[in-house]
Amino acid sequence: MVREFKLPDVGEGVSEGEIVGWLVEEGDEVSEDQAVAEVETDKAIVEVPSPVDGTVREILAEAGEVVPVGNVIITFNVEGEEDEPAEAEPADSEASEASDDEAEPADAEETSTGEGRVFAAPSARRLARELGVDIAAVEGSGPSGRVTEQDVQAAAESGDEGGQETPAAEQESEFEPAELTEPEDGSGSSGGPAPSAASSADRDKTLAAPATRRIADEQGVDLNAVPATEQRDGEAFVTPEAVMEYAEAQQAAQQADAAGVAGASAGERVERIPYRGVRKTIGDAMSNSKFTAPHVTHQDTAVVDSLVETRERLKPKGEERGIRLTYMPFVMKAVVAALKQHPKLNAELDEEAGEILRKNFYHIGIATATDAGLMVPVVDDVDGKGLLQISSEVNELVQKARDRSISMEELQGSTFTVTNFGAIGGEYATPILNYPEAAILGIGELKQRPVVEDGEVVARYTLPISLSIDHRIVDGADAASFANTFMEYVENPELLLLE
Repeated sequence: MVREFKLPDVGEGVSEGEIVGWLVEEGDEVSEDQAVAEVETDKAIVEVPSPVDGTVREILAEAGEVVPVGNVIITFNVEGEEDEPAEAEPADSEASEASDDEAEPADAEETSTGEGRVFAAPSARRLARELGVDIAAVEGSGPSGRVTEQDVQAAAESGDEGGQETPAAEQESEFEPAELTEPEDGSGSSGGPAPSAASSADRDKTLAAPATRRIADEQGVDLNAVPATEQRDGEAFVTPEAVMEYAEAQQAAQQADAAGVAGASAGERVERIPYRGVRKTIGDAMSNSKFTAPHVTHQDTAVVDSLVETRERLKPKGEERGIRLTYMPFVMKAVVAALKQHPKLNAELDEEAGEILRKNFYHIGIATATDAGLMVPVVDDVDGKGLLQISSEVNELVQKARDRSISMEELQGSTFTVTNFGAIGGEYATPILNYPEAAILGIGELKQRPVVEDGEVVARYTLPISLSIDHRIVDGADAASFANTFMEYVENPELLLLE
């Protein structure tokens, strides 16, 4: 039988994922739970396992493609089971391609036609659908007359589609109108040569194969600005070759502008980076936090010579156990001690229920800078762990976040967050809440600074702090009291032994 596999919901609130890469190829044998693909969600990179023992029949999503949860991304041939009935889907949906596959025989190399069987590779059949080529009319050049991708491409380029037009029903299922966008300059293009009269000036929609639309997206080209290759049912139809020619013309114009060639079209020299995945999630979360909770930031400075001395004494003990002891465990223990005395900051507001949720557990998030953006690994139950255990867990979680091997569970459930921007440099900031938490503590750079003691200026190790709060449920006085308690613990770290 043919078993379809849809992109699963790999984490809470995840609606789509980007295919980072395939770990298998068409024709490979796989076993149940074997990883077949790596998918990047808005949280992390996860491996997607095969649901069956079988053979990879067809891969339906390419590396780099963003796929909504629930879309079919791969199919398998499974022996000893009957084919699942195809689900009825709208004719104008790309998902109908999967239904077309189910109607085909289980043999991944054969397609039934009115005149017999056509031997074709799965990739060739998919390309034929995308290009609107009647694969039954394509002469195969492979072994035993097998139709290859090159045969399909040659048929499409020659315009020979079997001497018959694609039925209207097929056109509706295989081609979708490109989205219409309003260009900023009214020209219908973001730069480069102006489109011809047959391109986008008066188009209501543009017909293009999914592969063509994907190429346009990768090249940053507005499909409606590409000159139409032909007309189908009165609508403009654009081929991949036309998109590439247009993109090359744009690039040439931009290069000419960069070289100062007279008369060349002016173009912005910018790099276009997709705003999606972790980066978009960070942006959405920051916007939601900033525009939902009224922020107030309280700033102060702790004198921490005793903390520096204590850490220096304990570092060798950690090294004996293979653990690098940083200042972060001291900060986290001091945070928990202060939260126990000021529980208003270990809370969140449930607006829908009209309730403030004060939490009697202490899961501390550690804001971590990674190549993909800011991630917040969570150390659970910090109040019940020692300094070396906390240090070990923080070091491990931060590394996992940076190499994108961290799990969804390790990024969820924090009640309070610490962000150490001082590791990069700087004294004070205005941290944005890790919403819906009520507070976040920012730590500046720990170093020697001038301090006045008994009328004398002396050098002391100081730790600047920036505490942001949700002013709906935490008052400024509460923030100041929490900060004072926190500073008392980091200035006198032996007090942590009493907790």
